[in-house]
Amino acid sequence: MSTIQSVMQESRIFEPSPEWVAHATVKKADFDAMNARAARDFEGFWADLARENLLWRKPFTKVLDEGNAPFYTWFEDGELNVSYNCLDRNLANGNARKTAIIFEADDGKVTKVSYQDLYHRVCRLANGLRSLGVKKGDRVVVYMPMSIEGIVAMQACARIGATHSVVFGGFSAKSLQERIVDAGAVAVITADEQMRGGKPLPLKAIVDEALAMGGCEVVRNVVVYRRTGGNIGFAKGRDVWLHELVDKQPDTCEPEWVGAEHPLFILYTSGSTGKPKGVQHSSAGYLLWAALTMKWVFDLKPTDVFWCTADIGWVTGHTYIVYGPLACGATEVVFEGVPTYPDAGRFWKMIADHRISVFYTAPTAIRSLIKANGATPSTAPQNYDLSCLRLLGSVGEPINPEAWMWYYKNVGNERCPIVDTWWQTETGGHLISPLPGMTALVPGSCTLPLPGIMAAIVDETGNDVPNGHGGMLVIKRPWPAMIRTIWGDPERYRKSYFPDELGGRLYLAGDGSVRDARTGYFTIMGRIDDVLNVSGHRMGTMEIESALVANPIVAEAAVVGRPDDMTGEAICAFVVLKRAGPNGSEAVELAKQLRDWVGKEIGPIAKPRDIRFGDNLPKTRSGKIMRRLLRSIAKGEEITQDTSTLENPAILDQLKQSL
Repeated sequence: MSTIQSVMQESRIFEPSPEWVAHATVKKADFDAMNARAARDFEGFWADLARENLLWRKPFTKVLDEGNAPFYTWFEDGELNVSYNCLDRNLANGNARKTAIIFEADDGKVTKVSYQDLYHRVCRLANGLRSLGVKKGDRVVVYMPMSIEGIVAMQACARIGATHSVVFGGFSAKSLQERIVDAGAVAVITADEQMRGGKPLPLKAIVDEALAMGGCEVVRNVVVYRRTGGNIGFAKGRDVWLHELVDKQPDTCEPEWVGAEHPLFILYTSGSTGKPKGVQHSSAGYLLWAALTMKWVFDLKPTDVFWCTADIGWVTGHTYIVYGPLACGATEVVFEGVPTYPDAGRFWKMIADHRISVFYTAPTAIRSLIKANGATPSTAPQNYDLSCLRLLGSVGEPINPEAWMWYYKNVGNERCPIVDTWWQTETGGHLISPLPGMTALVPGSCTLPLPGIMAAIVDETGNDVPNGHGGMLVIKRPWPAMIRTIWGDPERYRKSYFPDELGGRLYLAGDGSVRDARTGYFTIMGRIDDVLNVSGHRMGTMEIESALVANPIVAEAAVVGRPDDMTGEAICAFVVLKRAGPNGSEAVELAKQLRDWVGKEIGPIAKPRDIRFGDNLPKTRSGKIMRRLLRSIAKGEEITQDTSTLENPAILDQLKQSL
């Protein structure tokens, strides 16, 4: 990659205030000491953290095994239970009556659950699942709304040693079916419907449609949470109501003790090929990092009220809703709705009402609220009492400096540090992030790796590049929470994340990055592969292209991303039909049909923002699609690249027409 002028030279640096420093859990001296220990005694560093932060049924004697790289194992001869670490430990340490979850439903109704209550709910469902024959090692798909019941379902699976695979409630029946089949799930936990923005949306009906597609014969039971009371189909002998399943179950349940490397969950994420990747995470290493990053990055205190606005269908919801906060005994807010319903002041009202002190959301949400609050000043954050806030966070995608400054000034009132966190589904938790009270902040930069994380920027041959030069972000040493494999496809795991071109031992993140020449801070520059980041959600271009081509009127399709002020990246599709291209109103109608088709095949989040029809795609004479030209067209840039190898250069003008 060519040299990149540091993006931080013109940015303002925010030094930690005396208040931040005084309050911080991790001081500068602690940070330096941890980094020095990790460099000097890598395994000892991690072993001490694992012994101090997790409760072990059987202590481990082995720390890291690198003998079968890149299939690393951590603490593999130790035994524990993740649910026990999240719930039972809080009953024993005085947190039984402490509020674990404050749940606010779409309509504003609030339900509070203590650690004691949550423990009993999890135990009853765990016993119920066992009564259905679900056992250690089985896979259970969770297709639930944001709810206390969704968290209970995941914790109940962990309690009995079943591996859960949560599917985001916005995914289509086809996407759900593919994940059920790939995971080999024996049960599905779902709800009749979910509520979003005052509207009921189907869940159970989509499960029924997915199971009817075939290949799901190993599914023995569908457990249904009655959320809305909506009318649904019910298959006798297969379907069971959640409330009936748990009604007469004991409210205690002996946990299933599992090995440290036991698969806690599989979470599917988009890849550069059409088939989603089942990212497999372990039990001990994952939970350790979830707990540590809660304490370090969010500077967690016993009195905090923590709110992560993510959905449990994404990794952020796994780590910073279901596992991290509970492992640390935190009080957290869980939210069912959307930030603009009933108006764009919803987030600010919730912060004021629940006295939230740590707030963690996505740049997409921030940008949408900047726009909405500008249009409706009465919903702006200045109209709410946000004095309870002490720490803000950003997740899912790089935050642009303008949004960072608005967040800092208008939500944090220029007194709350912002932790701009970089991490991925595959990393299990934050890898690069400021630590409040320790790190000077730069808008748009995720700053420095956390202790024990050996991040670097390399060129295409795996060699380090100087600070100030762009390259590929890699992690040089394994860490406990890292992906263990791709479910059922270890070779794809090896090739995707530890390519031979980089020596086979560097974890390739798939993001381009640059380090500031002066501070050494990291700034993420975007994906280097064919994966789009839309509102913090990764979508594979091949997956969307495959959905488009599956439509009977489509002959070919190519998908690229373009920058978007609201979602970070917008999907732009170039489509060749099996007949003559449409014009005028017909083209508009066809574009709508194709958007709806993709929404049904994958989910609404995958709908292309732009659709452009052409007689063909820009290809070389050897048949290769020149995607760099499509990216330029999508961005509205003048094409200055060499087009002499194109089979039909005239197609470029045709493809500039967007619908």
